Amino acid sequence: MFKDFKESVKSFMEHDPAARNPLEIVLLYPGFKALRSHKKAQWFLNHNMPFLARMISQRCARKTGIEIHPAAKIGRRVCIDHGHGIVIGETTEIGDDVMIYQGVTLGGTGKDVGKRHPTIENGVMIGAGAKVLGPITVGRNAKVAAGAVVVKDVEPNSTVVGVPGMTVKIDGERVDDLDQMNIPDPVMTAIRANISKIEELENKVRELEEKVK
Repeated sequence: MFKDFKESVKSFMEHDPAARNPLEIVLLYPGFKALRSHKKAQWFLNHNMPFLARMISQRCARKTGIEIHPAAKIGRRVCIDHGHGIVIGETTEIGDDVMIYQGVTLGGTGKDVGKRHPTIENGVMIGAGAKVLGPITVGRNAKVAAGAVVVKDVEPNSTVVGVPGMTVKIDGERVDDLDQMNIPDPVMTAIRANISKIEELENKVRELEEKVK
């Protein structure tokens, strides 16, 4: 248990440049508090005390603005940055070394039964305000851009942007070093490609007209 606690603190220190010392994280960071509270709630749920589990969960939601269902499965070294407005549903599964920013929803579509929420594999980054909905899988080391709405499976090592979420790559490779503002625009990329092709065709038409003359 102490090892897990220490790993969690270290993860927050590594991911948040504003963190000055471990004590600040333990006492003041809502994301850290929400994850620790979730472990308590899950313990009560696993010991057939669902009411106490939900009570702990809802009390944490009021204090931190982060709502995590006690039944959600969360791995090691998960980091929640700021965290206000985050919702993590009952059947959500989150792997290790996942980074989640504020306003993220890992929720259901309202139409599914049983496994209703996403599976987030190891090393995934989910940007601010992103919505990942339904029993889909976000593959290992994928990146979901801020504001994206994801309703389909995401391949490992890919980057998803937009509404609805679209997988984008540059020169056939994943978009690395994705931040919260400088993200690729797949629509604009397609428009630019079309403009380039039109210019190429116009030049060929001019050449043919010159030859005819």
